[in-house]
Amino acid sequence: MKHAILFLLLGTLSLQASDLWSTNYDESLKKAATENRMVLLEFTGSDWCPPCKKQATDVFAQPAFEEFASANLVPVKLDFPRRAEQSEEQKAANQALAQKYKVDAYPTLILLDSKGAELARQSGYGGGGVPAFIEWVNKNKK
Repeated sequence: MKHAILFLLLGTLSLQASDLWSTNYDESLKKAATENRMVLLEFTGSDWCPPCKKQATDVFAQPAFEEFASANLVPVKLDFPRRAEQSEEQKAANQALAQKYKVDAYPTLILLDSKGAELARQSGYGGGGVPAFIEWVNKNKK
């Protein structure tokens, strides 16, 4: 039992340590423009929103997502936690982006082109895992 708990904790730490995700919108737009990739904005309540947690497990924690995202996306996590610590600066930046993009539900995914123009948005998590996510991205890229 102790080994299983340790394994789960280490797995969680490695997901959090992933450098695939950014929390900086402006830097991510610059990177997307330089690398000609799309930006994925994920508005989430990571520690309280059940659909957000399910999407994180079913999609974002999967190796197939990391492989696809590494080649096609610059993912940006815009978190609105209730218990987790977050700097006042990050809270303010996330809130400003939620207002800019008129986000009123969690999770909300917004796909931007490399210049920052909105291509598509999806509110809620409808299931389907990584294949459904990749299909959504491919259907909406220009």
